[in-house]
Amino acid sequence: MKNRIFIVALTLVSTLVFSQTDKRLKGIEKQFNAVLESTKAPGFAVAIVEGDKIIYAKGFGYADYENKIPADANTLFAIGSTTKAFTSALLGLHREDDKLTFDDRPRKHIPELEFYNDEMNNTIIIKDLMRHSTGLPRHDGSWYFFPSHSKDSLVTKIKYHEPFTGVREQWYYNNFGFLLQGVITERITGKTWEENIENAFFKPLGMDRSKTTIAGMTSSANAALGYELDKDRNISKMDYYDIAAMSPAGSINSSVNDMSKWLMTWINNGKYKGEQIIPENYVKEAMSSQMVVAAGFPSKELPDAQFANYGYGWFLHSYKGHYMVEHGGNIDGFSASVALYPSDSLGIVVLANQNGSQVPKLIRNIAADYMLKVNKTEWAKKHKEDLEKSLEAMKEAKDDMGTSNVKNTKPSHTKLDYTGTYEQKGYGKFEIKLENDSLFSQLNGKKLFLNHFHYDTFEFLDVKNGKVDTTDIGNSVKINFSTNIAGDIDYGRIDIEGLVDPIAFKRSPNTIDVDAKTLEQYVGNFDLMGTEIKAYIKDKNVLYVFIKGQPEYALIPTATHKFNFKTLEGFKVEFIESEDKSINEVKFIQPNGTFVAKRKLKE
Repeated sequence: MKNRIFIVALTLVSTLVFSQTDKRLKGIEKQFNAVLESTKAPGFAVAIVEGDKIIYAKGFGYADYENKIPADANTLFAIGSTTKAFTSALLGLHREDDKLTFDDRPRKHIPELEFYNDEMNNTIIIKDLMRHSTGLPRHDGSWYFFPSHSKDSLVTKIKYHEPFTGVREQWYYNNFGFLLQGVITERITGKTWEENIENAFFKPLGMDRSKTTIAGMTSSANAALGYELDKDRNISKMDYYDIAAMSPAGSINSSVNDMSKWLMTWINNGKYKGEQIIPENYVKEAMSSQMVVAAGFPSKELPDAQFANYGYGWFLHSYKGHYMVEHGGNIDGFSASVALYPSDSLGIVVLANQNGSQVPKLIRNIAADYMLKVNKTEWAKKHKEDLEKSLEAMKEAKDDMGTSNVKNTKPSHTKLDYTGTYEQKGYGKFEIKLENDSLFSQLNGKKLFLNHFHYDTFEFLDVKNGKVDTTDIGNSVKINFSTNIAGDIDYGRIDIEGLVDPIAFKRSPNTIDVDAKTLEQYVGNFDLMGTEIKAYIKDKNVLYVFIKGQPEYALIPTATHKFNFKTLEGFKVEFIESEDKSINEVKFIQPNGTFVAKRKLKE
C-alpha cells in the first residue's frame, strides 16, 4: 500500500519548461493536478497562447511512466486528428495560388477516384471532403485493420464504401475525405503530403520538433510513450500505431511548444511573426460554419452552448458565451485537444499520453475558465462524479450482457470448414486458419483467437504473449458466418460500421499445392448416367473437367482428392480412393445434389 501511495505522489510531479507568471492563472495547477489524479493519466502537457505570446507552457506527470521520465512542454505526443486542420490548410494555399477551387470535383485532381455510385461521383466536391458532408460513414476499419503505406491503394477502396445518406444531407465524420485532400495536394505539387506539411508549416513556423510519421517520433529524444487503463483501471503501456498512408487524417506528432506557434498563426489571421503563413480569407472561412453537426442545444453544464457546427478541419461551438474553434485527436495511447477562441485572441493546446482520454478536454476547459474570466466549473470534481456513474452503468450493462448470448448452441460446421481467405475490396483480406483444433486469424499484424459466441457467430479475442486475452469475452468484435445453397461457408460478416449493413467478406477456401504427378491419378474419362466427363491436365499444372455442350472447368485443389470449381460457387469435386489406392469414382457435389461418376474402362 505504501508503494502505491508513493507512485501516486510521484505522478503529480510536474516539470516546468516554459511558464510566465500571470495573475489570471493563480491556483490553476492545483486543478490540473486534480485532473491528473482523477483520470489516472500518465502525463500531459498544456500550453496557453494569447495574441502572439505563449503565456503558459508546462508538462505534468510522465512521458515514460515506467521509468518516471517527466513530461514537459517539448515532449512529443501523437496529436491524432488535430492534424486535419493542417491538411485542409494546404488546400487553402493551393486555392490562393489558383491551383484549385473548393467547388472542384475531387476526380478533377485524382482521375482514377471512384465513389460508390454515380450520384457521388458527379456531386461530391472538394468542400464536401473538408467539412464531412459526403454522405459516407467512417469506414475506419478499412484502414485501421488493413493498413497500407500506399495512399493510392487506400483511394481504390473508396469505390466499395457504401454511403448511409445522400451527399450534403447529413454531417458525418470521415477520415477518407482527408486522405483525399492529402492526395490532391500531392498531385498538385508533385511532393508527398509529408513534405508539403513540413515545407508549408513546420519550417516557416519553426516547429522544429514536429514530425509527420511515427518513425520520426520514435527516433526523437523526449518522445512520450502511449498508455491505456486496463480492465482494473491500471496504467498499461500500448504500442505505437503507425497510421501509415492515412497520414493526412492524423499522423502528426508534436509538442505543446511547437503547437503554440500553430495556434498563434490562427488567432492572428494566418500570420506568424509578420509572415502570412495561411491566407487570411481561408483562416476566416475555415473557422466559420460550413456544415451543421448537431443541434448544440444548451445543457445544464453548458447553458451558454448555442451551436455545434464544422468548418474545415475544425469543430465550432460556443463555450460559456465565447466562440470556440477546436478539434480533438485520438490514436492508440494518445489524446489531444487544440482549441481557439478567436474573438478573445486565445489558444489552448493539451496533449496527453492516455488512450481515449478526457484529460485534454478537462484541462482545456479549466484553462479557458481561468483565461476568459467566466464562472469556473469544477471540472475535475465533475469528471470524478461522472466516472463513478459511468463505471456503475458499465457494470450493470456487463451483468445484462448474457441475455444477448444464446447458450448451449453449436456451430453448424466443423472448424475446418470456416478456414479460408476472406476478402472485401473496400476493406481488405484476412485468413482464418486452424491451429491445434482452434481457429485463429490476424488483423493489422495482431494474432486473434476466434471464440465461439453462439450458432455461427464467433468473436475475435486478442492473443497476447501467446495467451488468449479473455477479459473482453462478449464485448469483442464479432463475425457471423453464412452458408451458400450447397452448404459451404460463403461469407463472414463483421459489424464494424454501424450505419450500414455488416461488412461482408467473401470466403475463398484455402488451397493446397498439388504437383503434376499427383494430378495424373485423376486423369481419365468418367461415366455419369450415360454422360461422359473428361478429366485432364493443361496450363502446366491445372486439372480440368469437361462435359460436352458445356465450357471446360478449371479445378482448385482444397484438400486431398478434393477440388472446387474455379468459376462456379457451391460446386465441388471429390475423387474417391479405392482400397488399392486407385481412383475409380468421382463425386460431383453441387447445389441440386451429389452425383457419382465411375471411371470408364479403356476399350
